[in-house]
Amino acid sequence: MKLHAERIEGTHAIARHGPDGVLVNGVQHTHSVIVPWTGLVAAWPVARFEDLQPEHFKALAEHTPELVIFGSGARLRFPPASVLRALIDRRIGVETMDTAAACRTYNVLLSEGRAVLAALLFER
Repeated sequence: MKLHAERIEGTHAIARHGPDGVLVNGVQHTHSVIVPWTGLVAAWPVARFEDLQPEHFKALAEHTPELVIFGSGARLRFPPASVLRALIDRRIGVETMDTAAACRTYNVLLSEGRAVLAALLFER
């Protein structure tokens, strides 16, 4: 799905998403990816939902967002609180939704000027 987000200078809006990945700043990402509101868009080393570990979310907390939008793949799945502990301990909000909904929600929050990070799971 192609998206039309209001992009604030220096931020990363998601231009398009689908089961094969996302397009951010003209670059197609076909594997799991971290899309912070600012900074570097980077690969997220998670190949399957079942592989999620606390260190994956600890890496997200290092960006110091106010909110993490976790796209759990093609369907909605909630990681256990023990995996999210780094975010919880730092009082960083986390919302879980399927990856398509996460892309749309991320863009809305980004357009509001929020310090939001999308962690998008694309299983291979």
